[in-house]
Amino acid sequence: MTVAPDNAQQGASHLYRAMRDFVQSADDTLPGKFEITKEGIVHDMMSPSGRHELTALRLRKRLEKVMPEELVAHTGEPDVEDVSRGVMRRPDVMVIAEEDMDIEGSFDPRMLIAAIEVVSRSNPDNDWVGKARDYPLLGIPIHVIFDPRTGTGAVFTDIHATPDGPRYATRKDFVYGEDVTIGDWTIPTDGLPRYQDDSTEQGEG
Repeated sequence: MTVAPDNAQQGASHLYRAMRDFVQSADDTLPGKFEITKEGIVHDMMSPSGRHELTALRLRKRLEKVMPEELVAHTGEPDVEDVSRGVMRRPDVMVIAEEDMDIEGSFDPRMLIAAIEVVSRSNPDNDWVGKARDYPLLGIPIHVIFDPRTGTGAVFTDIHATPDGPRYATRKDFVYGEDVTIGDWTIPTDGLPRYQDDSTEQGEG
């Protein structure tokens, strides 16, 4: 049976609302972090570890040292959401104008200057694959990944059209210890924590 475009769009919208309602209820009752992608709900079951959160904290402080006062490197809620795309994500660090945070509900992803991710030990593909696909779709101009598993990272920029949808055209890799440029600002990456390979680190996320 062929579904008319209008009906298909309504069905997709209804499905997204159902997933969004579930995520909002689950966030308060279940451990981990829930996000919505074009492929469905992503659940990172591990709560963020100390090294994950310390990385985000140090990146925030280093960025806010070099950025203009009106910009912030925000960690935490709310999500960024594009209902028309059926995507709701929560970057670890969001570079955004402070005045653009004065809203009700989720952030419009087009307000973000950059989205920065600290790779989860329990679900690294969510950062390296899923978010690298979703962020250009949402129109976020800069996507940066820091990977405490390997001490490496990458800066993605220059959104362009492809047969599979918008993608970043430029990727610049770096290793911890090098300076990294995010937009107009350069910060050091020395002193960022790494995940360890022993049993005490199984909760890293």
